[in-house]
Amino acid sequence: MKQEIPVVVIGGYLGAGKTTLVNYLLRNADGRKIAILVNEFGDLPIDADLIEAQDDEMIAISGGCICCSFGSDMTAALIKLSEHNPTPDYVVIEASGVAMPGAVAANISFLVGFSLAGVVVLADSECIQAQAVDEYLGDTMLRQISDADLIVQTKIDLISSAMVQEVRTWLSSVNPKAQIVASTQGKVLPEVILGVEIVAGQPQASRHADAGYESQVFNKIAPCNPNFLAKKLATGGYGIIRAKGFVLDHSGQRWLIQIVGERYDVTSAALEELVAVVCIGRKGRLETDEIHRLFES
Repeated sequence: MKQEIPVVVIGGYLGAGKTTLVNYLLRNADGRKIAILVNEFGDLPIDADLIEAQDDEMIAISGGCICCSFGSDMTAALIKLSEHNPTPDYVVIEASGVAMPGAVAANISFLVGFSLAGVVVLADSECIQAQAVDEYLGDTMLRQISDADLIVQTKIDLISSAMVQEVRTWLSSVNPKAQIVASTQGKVLPEVILGVEIVAGQPQASRHADAGYESQVFNKIAPCNPNFLAKKLATGGYGIIRAKGFVLDHSGQRWLIQIVGERYDVTSAALEELVAVVCIGRKGRLETDEIHRLFES
């Protein structure tokens, strides 16, 4: 069974830090083949020292990653990527600063061979609240935040800790379903943005040491209703930012479950996949004992 290519849509208003985040992901790809899709090459989001070769259609990036522009036809660009050799492990679509990332993401569900791995929206901690009440910017900003499965609160080093918490509380009030992570200079655990890796049928714990996050592998999982389990993990308050792995239903069929924020997806999986789920959460916020009990019940 050919695995679908996970697609992450990154949105946020101009200056929120999308380009910085994209470059951080590329510098920390660690063997992942990431394809970056941008609207046009005119405002290239890739640092010059990462570029190995470039033509009118594609930019080759160190580590086997690539960058393509999609212009007015994102669907055609994605189909072309699926035919690229080697096939990307992940596709990251960097939406323009005024685009609605939810609208971009809605197109993914109609494409065979791709799966939506989440909508990530960046929010500039310094000015997001002021922009949100601006006569001209406010509606766009609020709609972008509301589209998010995961909100990255950027530039937290430029404001006080009290203000960081105030902005976080405000973001949560605008979109209570989204998970919120903080970032300086685009530094976010790659698995938080891209999702948990699957290697040889086994979900992988994080390869990065990061004091802000913890990653836990759960492999004692009783046969279950996969949709019920995925929904419970996504909405049950277990502190999960991302989760991915394989479970068995009561008939012995294996299922792939994927979670980001409160978004969850369940698809059938090959029988040889191992039963295990990896969950990622903020350090000290992942309710591992409760998750263990849920999996074993």
